Amino acid sequence: MILIHPDREALSSAAAELFVREARQAIAERGSFISLLSGGETPRRTYELLACSRLRDQVPWERVHLFWGDERCVPRDDPRSNYRMVREALLDYLPIPPSHIHPITCEGGADAGAAWYEAELRAFSHGGIPRFDLVFLGIGEDGHIASLFPGSRLLGETERLVAVSTRENEAIQRVTVTVPVINQAALIVFLVSGEEKAPIVREALAGMREMPARLIHPVDGKLFWLLDEAAVRLAQEVRGGGLA
Repeated sequence: MILIHPDREALSSAAAELFVREARQAIAERGSFISLLSGGETPRRTYELLACSRLRDQVPWERVHLFWGDERCVPRDDPRSNYRMVREALLDYLPIPPSHIHPITCEGGADAGAAWYEAELRAFSHGGIPRFDLVFLGIGEDGHIASLFPGSRLLGETERLVAVSTRENEAIQRVTVTVPVINQAALIVFLVSGEEKAPIVREALAGMREMPARLIHPVDGKLFWLLDEAAVRLAQEVRGGGLA
């Protein structure tokens, strides 16, 4: 499903409200809500809006568990850290138990961090692949999602839940969940805004070339694209047609 909003602010507001709805429904039905979070500017604004009292106070945070889709192997207080971004935008304002916050850590190195986070995910799901109630994903201008980059061997990974990733011409290693983890979710939501993302949105939706987003097919769930008008309008102009 593709949902188009006037601008980034409207998109972020809709995403924050969707988080609240999904959380309340999951908690009412199953007693808990488990979400996988993304880095990026559009998700950041979503988290900031979610931290506002109007939405924050609707969620019983003691029933919520938060995980991360990927992380750069930098200290947690580094400006490039996804954990730091989420903490500053959201966590600092939530009455959520610390034990319900599950960030990726690379303190022992990237390989150790990936192994530890895989064990964390498997322990949470009794040895299997966790079924997240909600996964937020952004998409980079190069088409990457989480830290899964175009052309990476990790795109074909079927056994590991978490792996070490590297980006071309970047010295920092990353830890990322793999495609099977994402596809196991009940609801996957891409959050994409801005004209700079227009070409990649068009290609992702129309399947004009292979990229990680094309591998996202929920096994037994739903997939939403939340876009703003700038991304959609310019995406159409880039290829001269409508969205596929």
